[in-house]
Amino acid sequence: MKAYVFPGQGAQFSGMGKDLYEKSSQARDLFQIANEIMGFDITKIMFEGSDEELKQTKVTQPAIFLHSTILATCLGGSFSPNMVAGHSLGEFSALVANRSISFEDGLKLVAQRSMAMQKACEIQPSTMAAILGLADEVVEQICGEIDGVVVPANYNCPGQLVISGSVSAVEEACAKLTEAGAKRALILQVGGAFHSPLMEPAREELAAAIEQTVFNTPICPVYQNVTASAISNPDEIKKNLVLQLTAPVRWTQTMKQMLADGATEVIEVGPGKVLQGLFKKVDREIQTISASIE
Repeated sequence: MKAYVFPGQGAQFSGMGKDLYEKSSQARDLFQIANEIMGFDITKIMFEGSDEELKQTKVTQPAIFLHSTILATCLGGSFSPNMVAGHSLGEFSALVANRSISFEDGLKLVAQRSMAMQKACEIQPSTMAAILGLADEVVEQICGEIDGVVVPANYNCPGQLVISGSVSAVEEACAKLTEAGAKRALILQVGGAFHSPLMEPAREELAAAIEQTVFNTPICPVYQNVTASAISNPDEIKKNLVLQLTAPVRWTQTMKQMLADGATEVIEVGPGKVLQGLFKKVDREIQTISASIE
């Protein structure tokens, strides 16, 4: 069974999507639609922009979404998923790929999501940190003991969990987690506390946009970040997508569930190979490839 997975923020690079643009008239049409929806030439930044330009919130998330969804579209008949999933932002790409939402609606939601998250980040100084080499339960327990907002945010793979919250609470958690035996507790260079209660203003803003968007019955189940289980009901998909901004990304649990449900091949659609590496941490024998067009 084929599992198609879609990367999230951090996978961007200068030149992303240029090969698609050059090889496919279908891709060129979609990039043109994207420029019109965004109101600026996002393709020019994707193809020629500096790393600094690509790091702008209003660019990063739509750029990764565009690379993934346009690649999935260009795969045509060879795109035959039995299941899909996306890491954080990647969930929106997955929902376009399995036809829960249209390309245009997906891009509009991603653009609104990125701006809403940026605004939420500006309300309170906040950050995230990668914790390596500790059991999830230990990280959860220590976060729960700290007076302040700090929560598990990304369950990336066994032994790798990202925490998120206010700057002071994350720093205190890092110190305590290091004492508890973490191999590393590394503060990340991010704009704010994604997938934490501090994203509540962004969640409310995005919820209104999601509510007005048409969601269809997908061609295959999506394993959503919030539940780490296969979902096909449009109303459930919608509800989980709203919850996603303030809830943790249960990627470790998602990978294990996809494998338990029969995934034998993992195809990563979009920039980078991060998700393939994470799957290998769960099952070294699983077959993984990057999607590409001729």
